[in-house]
Amino acid sequence: MRPTRRIAISVAASTMTVSLAACGVLNASSDSSSATPTKGDDVTIGLLLPETANTRYEDFDYPIIKEKVATLTNKRGKVDYANADQDVNKQATQMQQMIDNKVDIILLDAVDSHAIAGEVKKAKEAGIPVIAYDRLAEGPIDAYISFDNELVGEVQGRSLLDALGSDASTADKIVMMNGSPTDPNAKQFKAGALSELNGKVTIAKSYDTKDWKPENAQANMAAAIEEIGKGDIAAIYSANDGMAGGIVKALDAAGVTNPPPITGQDAELAAVQRIVAGEQYMSVYKSYPQEAEAAAQMAVAKVQGHDIQFDALTQDNVDSPTNKDIPAQLVTVTALTKKNIKSTVIADGIYKTSDICTTKYTADCQAIGLK
Repeated sequence: MRPTRRIAISVAASTMTVSLAACGVLNASSDSSSATPTKGDDVTIGLLLPETANTRYEDFDYPIIKEKVATLTNKRGKVDYANADQDVNKQATQMQQMIDNKVDIILLDAVDSHAIAGEVKKAKEAGIPVIAYDRLAEGPIDAYISFDNELVGEVQGRSLLDALGSDASTADKIVMMNGSPTDPNAKQFKAGALSELNGKVTIAKSYDTKDWKPENAQANMAAAIEEIGKGDIAAIYSANDGMAGGIVKALDAAGVTNPPPITGQDAELAAVQRIVAGEQYMSVYKSYPQEAEAAAQMAVAKVQGHDIQFDALTQDNVDSPTNKDIPAQLVTVTALTKKNIKSTVIADGIYKTSDICTTKYTADCQAIGLK
C-alpha cells in the first residue's frame, strides 16, 4: 500500500534530526521533558540486514549505524549485527536469536517483508521494539525509516524520458528490470516509474528479478534482447545498480557498443564509474549516512524512553498490509548523472575522486571535468 507521502514534513523531520543531535537532546538526562528513560547508555541494538550483493549494507549502513550508536551512548552502546545473505529462513533464525539474547531493540531490514511478520510479533510479545529499516516489514513494527520509494521510481522514470529527449514516444520500446517480488520497496519503485512512463513509451518487456541478483538481471536482459532485438530497445529501466551491471554484461555479450540509457539506484562505485564512462545513464543517490544515522537516533531514543525526541524523528506515516499509520521518516533522494557527481557522492564523502577516476576511467573523468 502506498505510504502517506508528506515530503515537506519529511525534510523538516530530517532537519530536526540534525538539530536534536547537535544539541545533544537525544542523549538527554532523565529530568528532560520526555518520558523517564527506561535504559541508560548500555543499550544493545540488534541490526538485521538482508544481503551482501548490494555493497551498501556492508560498506555504509552497518558501519554508520555502529558509529552513531557509539557516539549517542558515550561508547557504551553496542550493535549486534547479522546479515541474512538473502535467505529468509536464515534471517528468521537470526531474529529469533536476538529475541533470545534480549536485545533492547531491533532494526530490521527484511529479506521478505511478509515472511518475517511472525518474528516481528514474537519480538513485540517479548517487549522488544522493532523499527523497520529501509524496507517496510509487516507485523506490529514500532516505526519505519526509509527513502521515499515511489519518488525513487518517479525520478528513474523521468530520467529515462529526459534521456530519450523530445522525441520520446509510444514507439520507443522500454525494458523494465524490476527488483525482487518479495521486497515491498521494489513494488513502490516500479509503481513510481510506471506513473511517469505509462502512455509515453511502450513497455516491451518487464521482469521481476529474483533476489535482486545481477546474474538474474543479466539472464532476463539476454532474453529481452533475443525477443525484441538489440537495435530496437530505446532505454532500460533498472531498479538498482547491481542489476544495471548485469544488464550491461548482457548488452556487451550481444555486441551492443552504444548502450541505450540505463537507470540505477544506490550510487554504487561501479555504477558511478559506468556513468562516467557512458555505460549507464543515471543512478539514484540516497544519503545512506542520513538514513543510517537517523535510524540509530530513533533506536536509542526509543530504548531510552525519550518519546518527544522519537516522535520528532517520525513525523511521517505509512501503511503496511498489516498495520496502519506507522510512525515513519521518509528521506528524499537525488538523481545522479555525470553533471552532479561532485555535488553528491564526492561532496558527501561517499567516494573520493581518486576512487572513481582510476586508470581505466581517467580520460572519461577528464572529459567531464572530474579531476
